[in-house]
Amino acid sequence: MNTRRKGREGEEKAVEFLKKQGYGILSRNFASRHGEIDIVARKGREIVFVEVKMRSSTVFGYPAESVTCRKAECLRKTAMYYLVKNRIEDAACRFEVVSVMKTGPDYAIDIIPME
Repeated sequence: MNTRRKGREGEEKAVEFLKKQGYGILSRNFASRHGEIDIVARKGREIVFVEVKMRSSTVFGYPAESVTCRKAECLRKTAMYYLVKNRIEDAACRFEVVSVMKTGPDYAIDIIPME
């Protein structure tokens, strides 16, 4: 499976999971010159910026471990641009990683808050 198709599969599973957890999906693949945010969602009164990481083994570590400090900084800058572009001023925001592990036909999905 190519990387792009695998990424799309992970995002689809993440969206399904987030909806079941009560998240409303506001945007997908929101891009700026700093990077891209896979999913922008709302949970209660908070805006949640979500990075999706999918793996089919732990040979190279767990999915969430691949979010580097540099990637986190790009996410923050893109999130700021999203807020400005959509004229959102007073919303509380947070960042999360949705970790998708594909083990055969099954998926293990976790939400991990970013610090």
